[in-house]
Amino acid sequence: MSSTQLSRKEQIDQVATSLFKSRGFAATTMRDLALELGIEAGSLYSHIKSKEDILQRVCFKMADEFNAAFDEVKTKDVPAAEKLRLAVAAHVRVLTKNPPAAGVFLNEWRHLSEPSLSKFHDMRFQYEESLREIVREGIASGEFKVTDEKFVVLTLLSSLNWLHMWYKPEGKMSPDEIAEFLSNLLLNGLKNF
Repeated sequence: MSSTQLSRKEQIDQVATSLFKSRGFAATTMRDLALELGIEAGSLYSHIKSKEDILQRVCFKMADEFNAAFDEVKTKDVPAAEKLRLAVAAHVRVLTKNPPAAGVFLNEWRHLSEPSLSKFHDMRFQYEESLREIVREGIASGEFKVTDEKFVVLTLLSSLNWLHMWYKPEGKMSPDEIAEFLSNLLLNGLKNF
C-alpha cells in the first residue's frame, strides 16, 4: 500500500467525518455511510465496532493534535503575549489542517457516551486551563489589562472555533496568514495606537 492510499478503516473514518460534519452525528446512519463508500452496511462492522467508535477516533485524534501543537507552545520561554500569539497560531493550524474533522470535534463530541465523554471533558478542560494560565501570566506581568482570564479564553476560543465553518484551503489567506491576522486582532483589538 502506498503512503497516499488509505486503509479501509481510514476511508471509513474520512467519509464518516464528512457525513458527521454535513449532516450531524445523530442524523448519519450506518446505511448512509455504507452507501457513500459503495459497500454493504453489514460489511462496515468488519472494520469498525460502531458509529460512536468512529466519533471517538475523530474527537480524540483531534484533541491529541491540539494538545501536541500546544505542548510546543507551553515550553517556550517567551512573554505571555507572544506565547498566546503562538497558541492562537497552533490552534489555527490544527483547525485548518482538516476542517471536517475540526467541525466534528467542535460540534459532535456531545454524542460521546461515558467514559469517553468524561475523558473528552477532562482533555478540553486541561487545554483551556493551559490557555488561562498564559493569560494569568500576562496579567501578572502587566502585559494584559484584563481581570477575568476565563472570559478571555472563552472569547478567544469562540472566535477561533468558527474557522472550520468558513475556511477554504483555496481561499485568499493561508493558515499562517489567518493565524497572524486573528492573533493581532484578538491581542491588539481594532484600535490604531
